[in-house]
Amino acid sequence: MSAGQNPERLRAWRFSVAPMMDWTDRHCRVFHRLLSRRARLYTEMVTAGAVIHGPRDRLLGFDAVEHPVAVQLGGSTPADLATAARICADYGYDEINLNVGCPSDRVKNGSFGACLMREPVLVAECVAVMAAAVALPITVKCRLGVDDQNPEEALPAMAEAVLSAGAAALIVHARKAWLQGLSPKQNRDVPPLDYALVARLKAARPGAVIGVNGGFKTVAQCEAQLGLVDGVMVGRAAYQDPEMLLSVDPVLFGAPAPLADGFAAVEAFMPYMGARLAEGVRLHDMTRHLLGLFPGLPGARMWRRQLATEAPKPGAGLDVVRAALAHVQRPATSMAA
Repeated sequence: MSAGQNPERLRAWRFSVAPMMDWTDRHCRVFHRLLSRRARLYTEMVTAGAVIHGPRDRLLGFDAVEHPVAVQLGGSTPADLATAARICADYGYDEINLNVGCPSDRVKNGSFGACLMREPVLVAECVAVMAAAVALPITVKCRLGVDDQNPEEALPAMAEAVLSAGAAALIVHARKAWLQGLSPKQNRDVPPLDYALVARLKAARPGAVIGVNGGFKTVAQCEAQLGLVDGVMVGRAAYQDPEMLLSVDPVLFGAPAPLADGFAAVEAFMPYMGARLAEGVRLHDMTRHLLGLFPGLPGARMWRRQLATEAPKPGAGLDVVRAALAHVQRPATSMAA
């Protein structure tokens, strides 16, 4: 850490749960917040055009308990991103993140996401206009490069551009994206990880906030990275095994875990689910985010099966969750709250 860095500023990005399409919706984020008070949460990516022209409350609405929460925008037109940033700021988000890493066909066709790795000057312009439009921190999530780019050149070029333009932090998914030849799913696993390149970027820019994303499965792995970079972002592991988040506050922030275990998390989530059911939200829209609980415990398979088959049915209520929970055998010991 450089002499001029604010430790609290660094802690803002010390641990976060990645933006994941179709996964990190508002219900998921409320549940994750129950498991960690300190993790920074991110929305699914929403395009600037959708923010400007679409159903804003549905796309951007969130529960106050989610703070600190960031919205991730997709786009490449500076004026549209500035307008979208102002709208998002009015909703009360803590950060606006620009997607420069998604490799899906949708973003390729829209000329944003990972393909922007080839256009650091344009990305810098987008960051600058958003930073001028709102008082919130503007951050960027990018890849090491795309296709035949040399990551040793592409990543520093992107970092120089966006940090000079006013980006508060750069979060690097430590893989290249292959826009030709690999599917979006393969792009999450096939290109090799290069954490060392991200660590070298941080060493070369000690005054910048640099985070790393990609492949982390345990909080211990995250802790090890924090000696090299400022923050770690975890994606699928946090979603597929949400109980790992119970270790985040004690291990990475020196604070008590907010709940004892997954059983307590389900109970704590019940009032939220009940309130949303009363508003007409389907039970399955919320319980689908709970399927990863209780890995390895007797009855976990029945938990998943019952939620998967019963929660989508019309009129399904909290009794479905309680019945599913009754199948799971509590361990002899659990994490102290």
